[in-house]
Amino acid sequence: MLVNIAECLSGARKAKGLVVIIDVFRACSVACYAVDNGVAEYIAVDKVDVARKIADEVDGILLGESNQKKIKGFDYGNSPTEIEHVDFSGKILVHRTSSGTKGLVLCEQADEVITGSFVNSGAVVEYIRSREPDVVTLVAMGTGGEMRAQEDMMCAMFIKNELEGYPNSFETLKNFLATVDSAQKFFGVDNDYAPERDFELCMDLNRFDFVLKAQTNPGGGVRLERIKV
Repeated sequence: MLVNIAECLSGARKAKGLVVIIDVFRACSVACYAVDNGVAEYIAVDKVDVARKIADEVDGILLGESNQKKIKGFDYGNSPTEIEHVDFSGKILVHRTSSGTKGLVLCEQADEVITGSFVNSGAVVEYIRSREPDVVTLVAMGTGGEMRAQEDMMCAMFIKNELEGYPNSFETLKNFLATVDSAQKFFGVDNDYAPERDFELCMDLNRFDFVLKAQTNPGGGVRLERIKV
């Protein structure tokens, strides 16, 4: 098994084999929390207008952000804290973000695509092992899909180490990530769009025992299917 690491939207476009789209802060973490809260269907899209169109057609709930803040007219932002205790049973969610959901839509060369984050990294590793692919591409989506984000790169390296049998120290990693630029939005004053609890929820290692697999959605974007590992 060859495990590669790619970055940002450009990396997603070129990614091959079994592809893992990684967006720790916060899209791929939010997706796990939302799915675990009972959604009937979860649709990830790359554009705001596509999200609104699909939500109108299916009477869906809109989640997402633009420049990290909740999009006007959306029901929720891109915060796991905001939806942590929301019952989504039987609901259809449509999620749009500046990085993670865009990456999911762009993986046209992949054999299959799943999401990845610290909250389900163990399940990601077990799923990859069960599939035994020749090539794995871990895509660290970065800030806005354009610039390296340490949390995504570190998560990719964490998963790669697990797959290849190298040791990881998660507590050391968590302490480091609390200091990086992309985490400072959680610790700023009056950042109601990124509460401090978001950091803890996004760094809750192996909270979920499933992966989310992307399948093409006929109406646009991709539908995420929960697969328990």
